[in-house]
Amino acid sequence: MSKRLTLNNEKRKNIENVFKSYWEKNNIFIQQLNEAKNKYNSMRTKMLELCNNIVREHQPQEDVDTIRRLINKYGEENGGKLYHDNCFNFYRDSVNDDGEEDTEEVNVDFSLEDDKKFARAYYRDELIANNVDADYDYRWGRDWRDRTPPKYYEEENKADSFLGFRNSSNEDKSIIKPSAEWARDKIWVIGSNYCRERKFKVDDTVFLLFQEFNKQKEHCALMHEKLFNYAEEKLKKLRLGLKSYRYFDQAKELADKLGIPLNEGILNESSSMALSVYSPENLASLLEDTKEQTREEKIAIARAALAQSQVVN
Repeated sequence: MSKRLTLNNEKRKNIENVFKSYWEKNNIFIQQLNEAKNKYNSMRTKMLELCNNIVREHQPQEDVDTIRRLINKYGEENGGKLYHDNCFNFYRDSVNDDGEEDTEEVNVDFSLEDDKKFARAYYRDELIANNVDADYDYRWGRDWRDRTPPKYYEEENKADSFLGFRNSSNEDKSIIKPSAEWARDKIWVIGSNYCRERKFKVDDTVFLLFQEFNKQKEHCALMHEKLFNYAEEKLKKLRLGLKSYRYFDQAKELADKLGIPLNEGILNESSSMALSVYSPENLASLLEDTKEQTREEKIAIARAALAQSQVVN
């Protein structure tokens, strides 16, 4: 009879990562995030074309060409101003709460750094593949008191560097980062680089289209947050259960009940203890998507955690 493989903290962490990976890849929120990204991509192409048409209607191409010739002849200070921009402000006529004529504005920005939460949602898979925690802001950033320097800022710096919000002189300049790639989508405008100084009037239909485009970016970030919450709630229960498992076959039994592939190849060395409230069968039921914890189960979890802390101390 072969010897049972015992667990230690490192092995439990490896097992947790297997469950985490499975849950993050097999749930409705990852599907909804991918669908949101695809819809944004489709809208982006159309919105960029629409912006270009509106800008050219207010600032004809021949005017742009004229200013460019004057700049070439007299220099930038005397010939006029042109700017290659990806940020645009639009407005429509409206009536305020007092019944007075007013205007309503919407900003459309095609740059990636305009919304970092959206950027991390859009490039979540790529960040993870490059050993960057794409979830760091949801993990530690919801409350300043919960942030744990240097880890929060370490992951923030890694994410910003990968996305191109932060660059180093030592980097390979031949690599085009996401931020630079997105910056290619620009339109020539007459005026300075101050986006807020340029406002183009549109009708109600176009205005609402731009609002919907901005909401789609927000929806991508929201699906990312829901994906994190989904997996994290399961992992909280799993961590408590794994603390109570002494042997690998207990974790294997749990994985089998949940349909999660788990093999001994993820393990390294030995250790630890056991609490019956987290038997593989009981914990599997807690981790089912359709199973909601009862009051008794929550009490049992609290007691188990207390008992575990007393054993450790």
